[in-house]
Amino acid sequence: MEIELSDLQEQRRLKAEELREQGFDPYPTRAKRTHTTAEALAGFERAEAAGSETGGETITLAGRVVSRRHMGKTLFSHIRDGHGELQLYIRKDEIGEEAYNRALKLFDLGDWVQASGETFRTKTGEVSLRTADLTILSKALNAPPEKWHGLQDKEIRYRQRYADLIANEEVRRVFATRSKIVSAIRRFFDGLDYIEVETPTLQPLYGGAAARPFTTHHNALDQIFYLRIADELYLKRLIVGGFERVYEICKDFRNEGVDRNHSPEFTMLEFYEAFADYTTMMDRVESMVTFAAQEALGSTSFVWQGHEIDLANPKPWPRITLREAILEWSGVDYVQYPDQESLQAAARAAGAKIETGTVWPRIVDEMLKQFVRPNLIQPTFLIDYPVELSPLAKRKPDDPTHVERFQPYIGGGEIGNSFTELNDPMDQLDRFLEQMKDRDAGDEEAMPLDTDFVNALMYGMPPTGGVGIGIDRLTMLLTDQSTIRDVILFPAMRNLPSGTGPLSFGLPDDDDDDAGESDDE
Repeated sequence: MEIELSDLQEQRRLKAEELREQGFDPYPTRAKRTHTTAEALAGFERAEAAGSETGGETITLAGRVVSRRHMGKTLFSHIRDGHGELQLYIRKDEIGEEAYNRALKLFDLGDWVQASGETFRTKTGEVSLRTADLTILSKALNAPPEKWHGLQDKEIRYRQRYADLIANEEVRRVFATRSKIVSAIRRFFDGLDYIEVETPTLQPLYGGAAARPFTTHHNALDQIFYLRIADELYLKRLIVGGFERVYEICKDFRNEGVDRNHSPEFTMLEFYEAFADYTTMMDRVESMVTFAAQEALGSTSFVWQGHEIDLANPKPWPRITLREAILEWSGVDYVQYPDQESLQAAARAAGAKIETGTVWPRIVDEMLKQFVRPNLIQPTFLIDYPVELSPLAKRKPDDPTHVERFQPYIGGGEIGNSFTELNDPMDQLDRFLEQMKDRDAGDEEAMPLDTDFVNALMYGMPPTGGVGIGIDRLTMLLTDQSTIRDVILFPAMRNLPSGTGPLSFGLPDDDDDDAGESDDE
């Protein structure tokens, strides 16, 4: 296989070789950082407040070179670490001619370097490191993406997320916020005496949601396995086993289309609580989402796609039945159309796009998506769904045609799903058998019969409330992102066409990032 570097990459590779010839490893084993850039700035400000003109001690920083400016016998260069940026002030007469020329000629934007010296404030007022020693930590062969404007091509950003993170500070902020959201969720449930558990990713039978699975073959067992579409049925097995409060944050996989709200691989939070119902879980969801926002953003109010949203007002969040919502925004009362053909005709007459052959529960779901969802901008609980649409939820005592289910909607999208969990094993068996009929009628997302789960319920499961929350969608909401791929570090992408030429590295049509580094810059 032929491997060919671009002209720029070859120039940088030759610089790495020249560093080796001068006795400097361009990829040394260790760094000796003593301070982050943030610590260096804070230390200087403390020393300055005490009357010192310098930081008062020699420190060592490490970071990526993100700017260079050459003026006579002085080189100004900013480095960035995970905590911020700080300017290096490099003078030939202070660092020595050889070291200065090495920094000027062999170091490039994107390189990782280590610099030692004292902090001080330049004549222009910028806190800088008066560099006495400068060494390479990692020679970058690729130029950093679009030096002045950041990486803009979204296709490249998703495929080369590492380049995206280098170029776009906002992207780094989004994923740092995502981490805070997940940490806050864990603290919330740990504080309520939930225990965090792990359930199988590879499952002999998938279930817990309406979706098509990814299928794989286990060679040693000579058996078909499925990547889980949900962890619900395993978590409820744990409630049967005696755990009263459990939660899991895990990857789920669904073999479905890709759009701004859907990814084949995504992250879910599911939590289950014995002796609770869906009203209990509404309180849990409202408190948890509000807590996560406060912890991650420092506020319960934020802007999403131009809409002002406040999770704390009104309190509690409004609750409206699915039947009322569809009737309000479409004029169709689905209860009046109990068969597939009549509901399909009514939905189409109201303006819904319904494919021929869509089964009755999917028509209701499509009416929800097309008529109701766009109107639910402020936090709202949509409650009480037809039993045909919810094979794992408990029927309402006063209306056995509907189940105790809710979905929280914010910003025109659902962020989760919840039931008062079905715990009657024979009712559950009947629901599974109805799902099999839907499957035979063409619904590829209908659940298969899980006899082991029915067997578990036969041991007895107490009244239980359960919730699933999409971590990706919650992150989209709290970080004001319009597509799920912007909150997944490495989203699934279609393979690029394979070529017969040499392997290619770097970004397409890279410009030489050193072009702007002349003496007169």
